[in-house]
Amino acid sequence: MHYVSVDGLTKSFGINPLFSNISFHIEEGDKIALVARNGSGKTTLLKILAGQETGDEGKVWINKDVDVVLFEQEPMFTENESVLNNIFFHDHPIINAIKEYEAAADEENEGKLNAAIIKMDELGAWNFEAKVKQVLGKLNIHHLHQTISTLSGGQRKRVALAKTLIDIGFEHKHVLLIMDEPTNHLDVEMVEWLENYLSTQNTTLLLVTHDRYFLDAVCDEVWEMDDDKLSVYKGNYENYLEKKAAKIESDTASIEKARNTYRKELEWMRKQPRARTTKSKSRQDNFYEVEKKAKKQIADEQLQLEMKMNRLGGKIAELKKVYKNYGEKTILKGFDYTFKKGDRIGIIGKNGTGKTTFLNILLGLENADSGKINIGDTVIFGNYSQQGLQIKEDVRVIEYVKSIAENFPLAKGGSLSAAQFLELFLFPPDKQYTYLSMLSGGEKKRLQLLTILFRNPNFLILDEPTNDLDLPTLGVLENFLAEFQGCLILVSHDRYFMDRLVNHLFVFEGDGVIRDFPGNYSQYRESIASNQQPPETISQKDETTRQVSIEKKKQLSFKEKREFEILEKEIAALTREKEFVTHRLNSGNAPFEELQQLSNRIGEVARLLDEKELRWLELSEIAE
Repeated sequence: MHYVSVDGLTKSFGINPLFSNISFHIEEGDKIALVARNGSGKTTLLKILAGQETGDEGKVWINKDVDVVLFEQEPMFTENESVLNNIFFHDHPIINAIKEYEAAADEENEGKLNAAIIKMDELGAWNFEAKVKQVLGKLNIHHLHQTISTLSGGQRKRVALAKTLIDIGFEHKHVLLIMDEPTNHLDVEMVEWLENYLSTQNTTLLLVTHDRYFLDAVCDEVWEMDDDKLSVYKGNYENYLEKKAAKIESDTASIEKARNTYRKELEWMRKQPRARTTKSKSRQDNFYEVEKKAKKQIADEQLQLEMKMNRLGGKIAELKKVYKNYGEKTILKGFDYTFKKGDRIGIIGKNGTGKTTFLNILLGLENADSGKINIGDTVIFGNYSQQGLQIKEDVRVIEYVKSIAENFPLAKGGSLSAAQFLELFLFPPDKQYTYLSMLSGGEKKRLQLLTILFRNPNFLILDEPTNDLDLPTLGVLENFLAEFQGCLILVSHDRYFMDRLVNHLFVFEGDGVIRDFPGNYSQYRESIASNQQPPETISQKDETTRQVSIEKKKQLSFKEKREFEILEKEIAALTREKEFVTHRLNSGNAPFEELQQLSNRIGEVARLLDEKELRWLELSEIAE
């Protein structure tokens, strides 16, 4: 069934076109991902399809039998109504019966509950109620009588998502579901559930997301908005990347040819008298077209930047027997960890298990109930929180960055100016003189990240940095962090981002239990799926296991015991790196410069592995 046809659609804000003369079709069952830089019109296009905005030119046709349901980044609610009334807003017998049943169950009113059960039986509403229960349970929505105005940003987003999914489940008509960043403010388990839910439902979907694993699993077509045009790539995200790379290579060759033509035409134009003849007019018009193409730049989104990081001393951060409670809720229970140079730690866990509290304690923004927190004198924290930019007055982007520092030092000498650093993070010169108040939400997030990095920290703490960032910006950030030599703590529901950047995890399981897993997120999920023995708990270690470990190593000195423990982690990390580098070398698609770096690195990794394994054997023999 044909759902949507768009022909020659154009939309501008002021003199700047968001998109120009774009055309496309959506068929029943299509699952499409829309990708583009922030500010290029993704959200505007979604709102046009949902009937909330109109284009300047062009035609939009939507089948009269199709309902368009839009899930927005900033959902709208009836603020003084309850969660229950906002979710079940249809005036329909089945919906009303489910609403009454949920209200009676929430109130624990036996009389009302019996009456509601009878009505549910009469209407045959139990199948739909089971789906409602699944959605509410998976999104951790339980207090249905809470007023919307009292909810946090994350809670509002989850209620809006539940409302959307229940809405399309209730509708038996044909539905086009449009979703703008649905994974923001969800924990990883919720994201995985939503991913499975959407990929298994017979839903027609148009999706904007920065979560590449989510995109790859759910969508089978990628649309890219770039340079006010729309390009369509059939297939998943991996296929899109391959086709995009080929397109860039082709465009680069075309532009180089245009530049050669431009130089010849420019010479001809300069030789002509002021009065143009009719005969030369066509060549003059053609010159301006060639000039436009010749001056086009292919954006290189691969950031190559060797930063001169502030020196990080031997002592970094040490937490000993740290406890933290909020009333009866336990956040930390005897937490112990000593941070080492180069630590790249991912933090995962359900919302409300204390991840942000832990970061605040480490940063000194919040006090622990007991325990010791020792921070090294050379540590310079860079903290990206979810609070957003903190500014006293509206200033231009370049002025805001210069207020922090004029230059950014490089490892091999020299520096980058504030303007050059802004360009690396996808703020072109014209955007640098924009007032902060005029930036989009995603651009403000990007600027917030940029200003933290521009301060040149040596210990980065990033709390959900991927929310509201576009895919090009994520590529820039990942490349920067991959080269970062200091300590990194990352809280993120973006599994792709986590897999690429961290080498072990703190898993917050609730009730003060935190597990240290040696690997990235995908490896952690594989270990759970294969029913492997869970890694050692940092808080409240199993006493029997601890005693066996002590007895096994009773002949080692304290220093040797510590070295033995560190060697095990280092060997595991080096083994994983060796496998990754070998795979990359054998892939055949790495550029020449990267191949040189990988060849050098594989030799260094092999040497380090030999040294550390030999030392581990020596210590293990002593311990026996």
